[in-house]
Amino acid sequence: MIKMTMFLKRKAGMSHEDFVKHHVEVHGPKFRSIPEAEAHCLRYIQTHPVALETDVAKNADFDGTAELWFDSEQGMEVVLTSDTYQNVVFPDEKTFLDHDNTLILVGEQVEIIGDRREG
Repeated sequence: MIKMTMFLKRKAGMSHEDFVKHHVEVHGPKFRSIPEAEAHCLRYIQTHPVALETDVAKNADFDGTAELWFDSEQGMEVVLTSDTYQNVVFPDEKTFLDHDNTLILVGEQVEIIGDRREG
């Protein structure tokens, strides 16, 4: 399994609120529509910063993250080179993302603490 984490910056001139709305309501469903994702994308979650009432942690200057788990590096490649990604999803990214200031990290996930709610 391989995980891609993207630290997202919104396109200049777009409000954070409009970015979040588009990311959740438009972009997420477009990505979910990729036929190859059904076979190779194990999970996809989005996170958007909240106002913190504590000084224990500080939010970095990003508008959100996208975390995608793939069955393999080859599976990730199949999804990201698919016709739907190239012709539907990627063009949508250009409407709300600042690609030059978005960071991508691809790696293997190491679980330190699991879901403690599991029996």
